[in-house]
Amino acid sequence: MVDSDLTDIFHQGSSQKPSYDTTLPKPRQEPSQMLDPKALRVWRIGAALGTLFIWIPAAGAVIGMYFGDWLWPWALLILLFPLLITILQVFVIPPLEWRRWRYEVSEREIDLQRGVFVMTRTLVPMSRVQHVDTQQGPLLRYYGLSAVTITTAGGGHEIPGLSEDVAADVRDRIAALAGVADDV
Repeated sequence: MVDSDLTDIFHQGSSQKPSYDTTLPKPRQEPSQMLDPKALRVWRIGAALGTLFIWIPAAGAVIGMYFGDWLWPWALLILLFPLLITILQVFVIPPLEWRRWRYEVSEREIDLQRGVFVMTRTLVPMSRVQHVDTQQGPLLRYYGLSAVTITTAGGGHEIPGLSEDVAADVRDRIAALAGVADDV
């Protein structure tokens, strides 16, 4: 049996083929709110501290080569890897991440967009929000920044790197719209 025969059998008694709505909904606009520019500095400092873990073994290997009879080209090769990782994590990725991190809070949902190489778009319905709060680590506190954490039954979401005032406003707005204002 040929595909056209199957189509004919399927549509017996109907002179026309079924019509499908081929129009797609308009794509959503990109969220309009950006993170505080100071978040970039905090991310760079955090990344620099994180790269210490790859510099310590590299330095140990170079010192071992110095006291051993290894060739210096190997030492340069061993130092090249941490140098490239540090350049990427401290100088390349944070600005890309900061430029692409956006959020928007509407009456119905929280729209989060983030990513460097893979863009992630998360829509958190207000009806699913169970708890919302702000938090600061020592580095965020030093720069006057906070993160807003949104908790749902499915997990947590975070809007990092907002100024303290903006973070408090976003937290209070989400709490009011989600009906969890008593928990704040």
